[in-house]
Amino acid sequence: MANTAASPDGEPGVVVVMVPFPAQGHLNQLLHLSRLVAAHGVPVHFVGSATHNRQARVRVHGWDLAAFPKIHFQDLPVPHFPSPPPEPRATVKFPAHLQPAFEASAKLQAPLAPLLRSLSATARRVVVVHDSLMPFAAREAAGLPNAESYVFHSVSALAKLFFQWAARGKLEEKRPVVPAGIPLLPLDGCYTEEFLAFLSRQFRKTPPDVAGRLLNTCRTVEPEFIDLLAREPFLQRKRLFAVGPLNPVELEDAGAGGPVRPRHRCLEWLDRQPPHSVVYVSFGTTSSMSSQQIRELAAGLESSRQRFIWVLRNADRGDIFAAGEGVDAHKWQQRERDLQLPEDYERRVAGLGLVVREWTPQLGILGHRSTGLFMTHCGWNSCMEGLSMGVPMAAWPLHSDQPNNAVLVTEVLKVGVTVREWAQRDETVPSAAVEDAIRRIMVSGEGSEMRKRARELGASIRAGVSEGGSTVELDSFIAHITR
Repeated sequence: MANTAASPDGEPGVVVVMVPFPAQGHLNQLLHLSRLVAAHGVPVHFVGSATHNRQARVRVHGWDLAAFPKIHFQDLPVPHFPSPPPEPRATVKFPAHLQPAFEASAKLQAPLAPLLRSLSATARRVVVVHDSLMPFAAREAAGLPNAESYVFHSVSALAKLFFQWAARGKLEEKRPVVPAGIPLLPLDGCYTEEFLAFLSRQFRKTPPDVAGRLLNTCRTVEPEFIDLLAREPFLQRKRLFAVGPLNPVELEDAGAGGPVRPRHRCLEWLDRQPPHSVVYVSFGTTSSMSSQQIRELAAGLESSRQRFIWVLRNADRGDIFAAGEGVDAHKWQQRERDLQLPEDYERRVAGLGLVVREWTPQLGILGHRSTGLFMTHCGWNSCMEGLSMGVPMAAWPLHSDQPNNAVLVTEVLKVGVTVREWAQRDETVPSAAVEDAIRRIMVSGEGSEMRKRARELGASIRAGVSEGGSTVELDSFIAHITR
């Protein structure tokens, strides 16, 4: 692949600065985009606090970070922020405990400015790609003569489109342009009021003259919604690049050993199971469930009599490396009690199920031949990983863009079933509903057709990705910024 970092006469060329939002589902998308850009010979500076850059590095999966020396991590200072535990009993399931980390991330603007000026002094062009929640990066880029900025959206085109309509009070008005039968979900219950205020403050800071926008999606997944989004007023005369999937589709460390780290015990357990026989249960890194819901989920998994891997852990703290510093010890003890399973549960399901309480290599699990169903919160990162690996889903949205992603998976793509309707989000999901969702996919004729569609969709997504991990849209973006 040609090196586009320097111009033909040897002058310094294009450099890219990635500015992610400090939550796992955002960090890893821009880190994988960094990998793809660096593979084209373009240097990338990945900007964030020291703790969130470290988090991004230690959770790399499916590729070897050391093989990409053009990715440079820039640890910038942010004010100290508390890292309280999650509150699984909260009515709104959005991770309010991460709000201090989010507020601290907005303070990256001051140390980012001199970094951009330094890069601008030696590069032909500085390209800033920033999460939509970090718009101050675009404001800093706007003050440099040789810089341009691109907004990165870590959500589906459908979710972004519906959010745009809801924010303008146009949701119901737009119903005629949405495919028949697709529900239009309002923002009710998706966010805390505090985070909505944060969103409003951030979005007001986005300059009108950004050069374009990027989405972690592709036309194989949602062509109609990409086209509808491109016609929105905020995108007129702007370039829109659907550069997904922003996850590896061929895993370097999914086989025996691998260059990145020793194989996780989940993968070794999967090796011993029949093909497509295992339900993988994970609700992401920002969500926690109440003890009552955990008991119902446990009972549903057990009564389904299907093999399963269940990732049962508390949501990430704002600083995942802080051991509860400055937090009431009683609160930490309560969170641990919340995660307790029914008495003797793990002994009863031994051989049938595996309960895992640490971070797991989700891509490797989804890409394993033995995985047959993904029970998920429908975070967009998880959705794209599941779709690209061809795994059907049991959709259980909890907050943010997840309800709309669940609509895409179940109603548009028809590669999943709903565990709980969004309108019933305040209710505990009974074990019978968990069992029913699992058995509909794993042992019914309906499930057989759904599994077939999921495999075909995954194959189509993977067919659009080159050996180096690039897509046509990504190549178009690289050509545009290195013009």
